[in-house]
Amino acid sequence: MIPSREPGPAAAVTVGLSGGVDSAVAALLLKRQGYQVSGVVMKNWEDDDSEDHCPARADLIDVVAVAERIGIEVDAVNFAAEYRERVFASFLRDLGEGHTPNPDVVCNREVKFKLFLDHALARGAERIATGHYARIARQGGRYRLFKGVDRDKDQSYFLYTLGQAQLGRGLFPLGGLTKPEVRRLAREAGLSVHDKRDSTGICFIGERPFQAFLARYLAPRPGEIQTVAGKTVGEHPGVFYFTLGQRAGLRIGGVAGAAESPWYVVAKDLDNDVLVVAQGHEHPLLMSRALTATELSWVAGTAPRCPARAGPRRVTGSRIRPVPSWPWRRAGRTWFSKSPSAPSRPGRRWCSTGTRSASAGGPSRLRSASRPVHRTGRRCRGTISGTRALAVTERKISPAFKDARFPTRGRPPRPPLAP
Repeated sequence: MIPSREPGPAAAVTVGLSGGVDSAVAALLLKRQGYQVSGVVMKNWEDDDSEDHCPARADLIDVVAVAERIGIEVDAVNFAAEYRERVFASFLRDLGEGHTPNPDVVCNREVKFKLFLDHALARGAERIATGHYARIARQGGRYRLFKGVDRDKDQSYFLYTLGQAQLGRGLFPLGGLTKPEVRRLAREAGLSVHDKRDSTGICFIGERPFQAFLARYLAPRPGEIQTVAGKTVGEHPGVFYFTLGQRAGLRIGGVAGAAESPWYVVAKDLDNDVLVVAQGHEHPLLMSRALTATELSWVAGTAPRCPARAGPRRVTGSRIRPVPSWPWRRAGRTWFSKSPSAPSRPGRRWCSTGTRSASAGGPSRLRSASRPVHRTGRRCRGTISGTRALAVTERKISPAFKDARFPTRGRPPRPPLAP
């Protein structure tokens, strides 16, 4: 249920405490603002806990120390079974299909803003709070999600799947602060975690030797590493260990007749377990002209309506410009199309961009565009923030597609929201 009013100064707020400095300062700030603050520490992973290695135990010790210093009560809850079913299983499935998933996005939706939120509300809390660097504002009767002030730490992207019900119950006290300011506040308050290093790795699992960890859950599928020309230059333990554009960890030695430039992953052949690589960070196969965005998420609950437009974009240097003559929609400040789309007229260079933004989350999976792309002699370049794209083979536009007539006036029927 979406709350009908903003929380009062004495509202009950439950903070998700992780044992790090961010969640600790979030609880500290809310306490100083007069909220009735309590804490919850979530244990969401226990597959490889042992007497000698249990990161969760060390984090719990830090949480207790922070809670005592701030003067709040703290509770512990175990969501390990739910995490494994809702987050980790999806993570492994996407890896096995050749994608590069981001489990933090699913974790926020399924654990922090579902399981944790339900737990807190059942215990009498009006809101939950986390240490995310993002901001929530209520405008025009709706909640909007904004980037954090600290652009280096902004985490709004990881929250793009949240809707009105979740944002209406959430508080992000750190959204208007930078990381150095957060550490300073922790140090001045005497919090023992003020200099604790930031956590990285898989959500709630942490840093692990990636290949050794995944080998326990995904059967090895070794294969060849080949160049674009089909020459074998090495071997790999499994294509799912690698992502497009990756340079590190390929272990390709000197190759006779090859340049000294570094090697990059440009494609993954799942059927034949072949990892395709190319040399040089300017290689054409590292540049994509198109992508298909799926699983879009609208913070407002509904897609934005015209006259906003989005769709194919021409990219020149670092500037992205729209290609006219087709109905598109826009999400926040970023643009994308709902499905693979055609150039506005044959022979024109075009790009379709997918987004993951605070206003409209973009794809958790991206696939190559199914329609042909016409080359005009210039590479489609430029960095599109928040996207991943697979390489699209350059080929001529088919005759049927070339002769298609696209409307340039009026308002044609809207394309479907999902392919």
